[in-house]
Amino acid sequence: MKDTYVYPAVFYDEPDGISIEFPDLPGCLPCADTMEEAFRNAKEALQLHLYGMEEDGEPIPEPSRVSSVKPKDDVGSVVMIEAWMPPFREKMLNKSIAKTVTIPRWLDILARREKVSYSHLLQDSLKSYLGVHEPSAQYFHKD
Repeated sequence: MKDTYVYPAVFYDEPDGISIEFPDLPGCLPCADTMEEAFRNAKEALQLHLYGMEEDGEPIPEPSRVSSVKPKDDVGSVVMIEAWMPPFREKMLNKSIAKTVTIPRWLDILARREKVSYSHLLQDSLKSYLGVHEPSAQYFHKD
């Protein structure tokens, strides 16, 4: 797992906006309305795609050389997009997810009466049970 990835992307300026493709990463196909948004969306899509591959344990392909990337019909522009992964991984680790829990109805009635925040209580309890305070990439990735 690397901290920085740089991949070629092809930007196609079309009447209804800008479509983007990463030839080395099938399925990574962001789009945008403006060029500024296109660069921002390309970076975010690249980070998300690579993060998903890391999480799934998929091999990350080497990026193609810029000179070997040919836009379709020679109408696209090839640009390099950099993904700096450490802050993105941190952001993803802190992203909230929904979990379904099952408790007896009588306990739910009491908790609602006392205005218990299930999310806060579950987070505090899990941290205490697991002996952790803050997320760290060391818990999640094997190098």
